[in-house]
Amino acid sequence: MGRDRKQYLLRIPQELYDAYEAWAADEFRSVNAQIEAVLVDAARRARRLKKSRPESDS
Repeated sequence: MGRDRKQYLLRIPQELYDAYEAWAADEFRSVNAQIEAVLVDAARRARRLKKSRPESDS
């Protein structure tokens, strides 16, 4: 995966956002970075990513 970022509007229920916000705080990340980390992990587990990307602490 390159460093290019695609902007994408995501609408999620407030309860789910709150859960990600708390999770992100626990891991010293922004909510956006936490959602990305979860998506990358899911894609890796499903073997949908061609290259492995080092995890960042952003």
